[in-house]
Amino acid sequence: MYQPEYAQRYRRVDDEISGGALVTRFGSWLGDICESFARDIVALDLGCGTGRYFRALRHVRELVGVDVSAAMLREAQHPLDADAVRIGRVALVQGDFLTVPLEAGRFDLVYSIGVLGEHVPFDLAIARRVHEWLVPGGRFAFTAVHRDSFSVPRTTSRRFAEVVLPVSPSFIGRPLRERLLSRGLYVDERYLHDVLGAAAFDVESIERYESDVHLHCLCVARKVTA
Repeated sequence: MYQPEYAQRYRRVDDEISGGALVTRFGSWLGDICESFARDIVALDLGCGTGRYFRALRHVRELVGVDVSAAMLREAQHPLDADAVRIGRVALVQGDFLTVPLEAGRFDLVYSIGVLGEHVPFDLAIARRVHEWLVPGGRFAFTAVHRDSFSVPRTTSRRFAEVVLPVSPSFIGRPLRERLLSRGLYVDERYLHDVLGAAAFDVESIERYESDVHLHCLCVARKVTA
């Protein structure tokens, strides 16, 4: 995944799917979030990859894109529809966003598309890191795979757990839910509210969107300040 050949293939896919339903939906959603600030902002893209969604950003005077793959970041230097990208300044940082040092209170918007709750577990640790990076009232926007997605293997044990979960006492229900969510590799609405609330976020919206690959959750939360 981190080799140049993979990144080059991924970048070619950007062109192939640029007008598709998923990229259009996610891009429109991200653009609307940017517009809602009604001012210029500083944004952070967690797992930016090839920069597929850079063109969707609006009123962004500075963008920091973080990805663990140097090959992906090289492709992000010439992202999808580069001529349509309207960002004042872009800084690309190679590193694991679970550990990379970033300035506290710097960003108006932190977003992540197709990474959290999919390739990386979405949990309290990452939610708290994002909270630290945001300005007061800043927003955290991300997509994740819903645990009811058709893409999740429907094993016999999984189907059984889904049936018994609603009637299980808490000491049984809690570990069952953790298994169904694969400890954050999938999410549901309750899980998002629980984790974001524990990290001092107010959930503004959670939408379901079914693409050709997953049932997604599109979540927007605002940083709570004392």
